[in-house]
Amino acid sequence: MRILHTSDWHLGKHLENHSRIEEQEKFIDDLIEIVEENNVDMILIAGDIYDTSNPPARAEKLFYNSLKRLSNGGERVIVAIAGNHDNPDRIIASKPLAYEHGVILLGKPNSSIELGRVGKHEILDAGQGYFELQYKDDRVVFVTLPYPSEQRLNEVFKEAKDIEEMRRSYSQRVGHIFSELSDKFRDEAINIATSHIFVAGGETTDSERPIQIGGGLTVDANMLPEKAQYIALGHLHRPQVVKGIDNRAYYSGSPLQYSKSERSYSKCVYLVDIEPGKDAEVEEILLKNRKPIEVWKCNSIEEAINKCEESQEREVWAYLEIKTDRVLTQSEIKEIKKLKPDVLAINPIFEDIDNAGDNEVDEMKERNIMELFEEFYISERKARPTQEFMELFAKIVNEEGEEDEA
Repeated sequence: MRILHTSDWHLGKHLENHSRIEEQEKFIDDLIEIVEENNVDMILIAGDIYDTSNPPARAEKLFYNSLKRLSNGGERVIVAIAGNHDNPDRIIASKPLAYEHGVILLGKPNSSIELGRVGKHEILDAGQGYFELQYKDDRVVFVTLPYPSEQRLNEVFKEAKDIEEMRRSYSQRVGHIFSELSDKFRDEAINIATSHIFVAGGETTDSERPIQIGGGLTVDANMLPEKAQYIALGHLHRPQVVKGIDNRAYYSGSPLQYSKSERSYSKCVYLVDIEPGKDAEVEEILLKNRKPIEVWKCNSIEEAINKCEESQEREVWAYLEIKTDRVLTQSEIKEIKKLKPDVLAINPIFEDIDNAGDNEVDEMKERNIMELFEEFYISERKARPTQEFMELFAKIVNEEGEEDEA
């Protein structure tokens, strides 16, 4: 059996208030091409399908259309789980219709599915957190753990007889779930696990919403199911193999660059060939980067404007870093935006301030606070404050001065 592992689509996501939906539509086209060229039997989507719990209509339409196209009329099975960005109830809203197309949608850790036909295949056994699928001549056992927030884990353990079990660490609780569900794995079947979690030691980027605050929602690698031949994970945006468990657990990463920190590596999906009783063979399939993120470091405002003019026809998102001894004027900012609307941010680097000595710093301290505030406002907003705004600021400063004197 050949499986394609992908995750973290974040449909509907914006970058500095710029929509990425057109790039995401192109990614889906590329994904369908990869699936068809490689004769993929099954697709695993390991969470964070959407970027928010209330995605825009265009993002939802894209997801449903992609499922329909990828499933090929129920010939191909798709298993999709909710991530920490997803609303689990929204994910499973179309569950009955999805079954007809071979699509299995799972929202919460204790999700279960119905026995019977799913597309052109059959569910032979199912319960909370697992199911067994007859796919042509293969039997596949799935252990599924959609994003296990602490609240959702309490739902899973609400009927537990051992109260102490509920009080154990997050990692142990997740490990307990995997351990119990692993009993469903069988030697004569293909055994797969999928989840949306943060495994200790994973390499993060700036675009993931943290789920491991203070280490509280971190899962140790040794808590992952030992009997699984392949573990498809979601959450981390950098493709990577989980260290310490014999190359069985993978993060496929996000399909697009969602932050500046994701510029240094390629995006991919994993192609997994697997059969009962044997190690999975995993191949990395690189994705097209149709509109990369770049950082342009310019030594002057003039150089920045020229760079934007030279790059007008290039499909890139750009962050501008400009070394300058003054604030950019409104006309310069407008010219940059006109030449290259895909400039996401303009960051002036004031060399005279950054390299200022003690005497220069003292001089700045002696300057009028109104002048300093106006310069700060312009550097942050790239526009001059209105007279009314400056008068309001002056009033606040004067009031605070009177309180200090009292």
